[in-house]
Amino acid sequence: QVTLIESGGGLVQAGGSLRLSCLVSGSASDDYTLAWFRQAPGLEREFVSAISGSGGTTFYALSVKGRATISRDNAKNAMYLQVNSLKSEDTAVYYCAGSRTITDSIGLYSSWGQGTQVTVSA
Repeated sequence: QVTLIESGGGLVQAGGSLRLSCLVSGSASDDYTLAWFRQAPGLEREFVSAISGSGGTTFYALSVKGRATISRDNAKNAMYLQVNSLKSEDTAVYYCAGSRTITDSIGLYSSWGQGTQVTVSA
């Protein structure tokens, strides 16, 4: 059983930055892939970014590539997402998710946090 708890969401002006955190507890090993997904009102949940257990492999959705940086600190059981140059279309609930596979496929993520709201004002 893996528990994921997100934090760091809030209201940010367009052009600003935000750092989301995900605290991991439970039976997640260091080879556990962690990812961020987001869901805007009326839209499906979509992949944002993922990082392998070692942190050596990362990938990003085109919508955030060049603006976001994913990282993790296994000693602290934490994962982070830094997003710069925020846009109104980044407004969504951001979810931390875990998988035993390195993937951007939502169906392969079995552990989910409750989400943290990010609102970008114009």
